[in-house]
Amino acid sequence: MSNNVDVTNANFEQEVLKADKPVLLKFWAPWCGPCKMMAPVVDEVASEKADELKVVSVNVDDAPEIASEHGVRGVPTVMLFKSGAKVASLVGAQSKSQLTQFIEQNG
Repeated sequence: MSNNVDVTNANFEQEVLKADKPVLLKFWAPWCGPCKMMAPVVDEVASEKADELKVVSVNVDDAPEIASEHGVRGVPTVMLFKSGAKVASLVGAQSKSQLTQFIEQNG
């Protein structure tokens, strides 16, 4: 079971900005090939780090305002939020080791 939550305009503040632990936010789109390749990697990291990290996803087609507000220019993009603030972002498909390193360096 994944703890990867889908985020929309309606629940972004609650799920990301008010989260009680760091949040890995993945921006993706259904038409994006690299996003599909990265999805199982994100799910795996979400499962492994469930105790220390919340993982959420934003479909940029469904919530373009969120993507625009955070300067997303390409998908997939992952961002790390701590205490409601963006602390780091990474653009492009990442391997599991790259994603884990990104989280550990910025978490």
